[in-house]
Amino acid sequence: QVQFVESGGGLVQAGGSHRLSCAASGIRFSGNAMGWYRQAPGKQRELVAAINSRGSTYYADSVKGRFTISRDNAKYTVYLQMNSLKPEDTAVYYCNAIKWSDTLATMYNSWGQGTQVTVSS
Repeated sequence: QVQFVESGGGLVQAGGSHRLSCAASGIRFSGNAMGWYRQAPGKQRELVAAINSRGSTYYADSVKGRFTISRDNAKYTVYLQMNSLKPEDTAVYYCNAIKWSDTLATMYNSWGQGTQVTVSS
């Protein structure tokens, strides 16, 4: 059974930093690309960062230079380090496996509960 458990969200002031974690199970973690998504109120879920099995990364323009994605294959965990946070980064953050291609499509329809990040101005 595929499962993603996100954690680490919270309230942070603008300009601050925060790190999110996502533990995966039921997948061959080391061979999969992984991604972090976010969904703000009234908006669609969007991919913000991805990392493949070789460590190559992708970042959305809105977070490039501020967010860093990393992974620990031994712990089946992917991380998102967020720096220089802005109020517009406020969202629920999710992770999922990614099909590493031009489209970076989500691999599974199963989603975790997400973790809320709120950035105050």
